Amino acid sequence: MKHHHVARGRAEPRRMGNAAMVITMLLSLCVLTYIKARYCSTPFPKAAEEMEVVEIDEDYDSTRYKMTGPIGEEDFDPSRPTCYVTSKRSERCAAVGDIRVDGNRSKIYINPLDKEWRTKPYARLHDAVAMDDVREFTLVPFGGGGANHTAVPPLCTRNHSVPAFLFSSGGFAGNLYHDYTDVLVPLFTSTNHFGGEVQFLLSGIKDWWLDKFTPLFRQLSRYDVIDVDNDQEVHCFPRIFIGATFHRAMGIDPARSPGGVTVADFKRLLRRTFRLERAVASRTGAPRRDKPRLLIISRKSSRRFLNERAMAHAAALARFDVRIAEPDNHTDMPNFARLVNSADVMMGVHGAGLTNMVFLPSRAVLIQVVPFGGLEWLTRVTFKDPAKDMDVNYMEYNVSFDESSLRELYPRDHFYIQHPYDVHKKGWDAIKTVYLDKQNVELNLTKLTNTLERARDFLPEP
Repeated sequence: MKHHHVARGRAEPRRMGNAAMVITMLLSLCVLTYIKARYCSTPFPKAAEEMEVVEIDEDYDSTRYKMTGPIGEEDFDPSRPTCYVTSKRSERCAAVGDIRVDGNRSKIYINPLDKEWRTKPYARLHDAVAMDDVREFTLVPFGGGGANHTAVPPLCTRNHSVPAFLFSSGGFAGNLYHDYTDVLVPLFTSTNHFGGEVQFLLSGIKDWWLDKFTPLFRQLSRYDVIDVDNDQEVHCFPRIFIGATFHRAMGIDPARSPGGVTVADFKRLLRRTFRLERAVASRTGAPRRDKPRLLIISRKSSRRFLNERAMAHAAALARFDVRIAEPDNHTDMPNFARLVNSADVMMGVHGAGLTNMVFLPSRAVLIQVVPFGGLEWLTRVTFKDPAKDMDVNYMEYNVSFDESSLRELYPRDHFYIQHPYDVHKKGWDAIKTVYLDKQNVELNLTKLTNTLERARDFLPEP
């Protein structure tokens, strides 16, 4: 961890005769500082402009503030708001000056800052349920006089020379899909350009979650993650960024990202993080194999494959090297990433496990099994659209009523079976209860074999 020690004076005496003058200047400086803030402030420079805190819509032109300096530097245009909405799902605050983070009390003291601001650094603003589990932080102005600047900030106990980036692993983090969609991809988009010279402050830490993704964080930052909720230090920074920018589900808009990074860049980061060997899938599989590998993502609870063994046998007869795996929160991430990377085709029922497609080699195939119930819109936004950015071929296996366990719960003429889109109009809870939580699938083996043959045709020749 780098430390930035407080400097009491700028000039060093070159002659012994200057000593008295220097001492007098130092005493005067501390007296003035005491009057201003009751103790000597940190030496970080203040912003040239007064920081404005406003909300703006999702069409805010972020391209006006592209980097103009070295990696990790950003152009702080005087007209740029300090806190602003970057999309319907994310907001961001950025400040430069004297910044003191008292994370244990959820307060960030900033000088200069024109008014108080509250924010939750998690990219799911539209979802009240998720945001209820995200800690709120208050940006507190101090210094400069005025009724809104009366706060007395705490003394710095630890100084940093690099910017801080504050984000949260609350909300729905812990579900792999939300880990990537709400946290990791936005974090990469927002911090990769720092070149490692950034200090992560993480709120809502779960130890197992931090352990799982620490290898990835180490690729983005040269410094250990700070548990901002429970840390007893007052951390002081020259700059701070609060909240990562969301573009789309597991996706990045290069036109809006610092440095123009893409999902392909994110996948390269994952390959480096987890030492993934295969860059491109093949119709004959990895070297020393003469057939492609199929990885079936298994589930224990809802949306299970009821005939999983028969599926594996049918796939083997179709000349696939078959593997079955069931990832959970305790799965060894590096080993599982390498297993996924060894596959040429990955198949599973709609669910968080399909998020592991981030580890597939380019031009591999993802087969998403879509449960019965008119769920194509859901499967499209969650995995179909992201697959294209990841250079993964996408296929769907649509479950019929006869392949669904719903046939054991409802007759064919039941409202839920005949009018699924009317059920959708009742909201997410109704969709989840009827078509996701209570449904398992038993795939037709002939239909499965035909699907796998078409998947093989997508794979590149060796």
